[in-house]
Amino acid sequence: MSYDEPEQVFDEAALGRAAREAIEFVEPQGWGQPPQLFGLVPTSLLATSQPDWADILDDGATLTVIEQEPLPGDPRGGSTELNHVLATTTWPDEIVGCALVQEIIVLPPNAEADLDGALEPHLADVDAADRAGREAAENHPERKVARMVAAVLRDGHRITLLSLQPEDADDPFADAELLRADQLAPGLVQGLLATFDEE
Repeated sequence: MSYDEPEQVFDEAALGRAAREAIEFVEPQGWGQPPQLFGLVPTSLLATSQPDWADILDDGATLTVIEQEPLPGDPRGGSTELNHVLATTTWPDEIVGCALVQEIIVLPPNAEADLDGALEPHLADVDAADRAGREAAENHPERKVARMVAAVLRDGHRITLLSLQPEDADDPFADAELLRADQLAPGLVQGLLATFDEE
């Protein structure tokens, strides 16, 4: 590490709390937001290096989420744009993890055949297949919109949480339920971990 703070070990609970804070940061902005990337910094390091932040740092959190510039692309993040951003992102040593909040379309298992039919004519062109798959998902009658956060630490810890967009009949003041969904986006998780790959 490039700073004098003793190296800390962060567990899954600390990462989960940071992931929840990242998704809660985006929620007040409403739906239809572009993907948002966050760096995860030890709170103790910020308390030492940024004494003016003492009043806004959460003493109970071992990690603090630091908002990065909004990512380019549509709100539901075309994989081409997102892959390019992650492939060109690197972090200084002080950043011990990162999180990405992104809106996605969730479909029931029985929709797989519909998506396969949309993709089949475009299999020779990855970008065209991606566009066709997203268009088919967007237009599927059983689609649901969700907000997903994937968070990782340099040491390999990872977590993925999902929050479904409320339906019109739902209580607009109810807290959003966060569901654990670690199998949902393995490619995205690997892309986030690769931003810490020094090679």
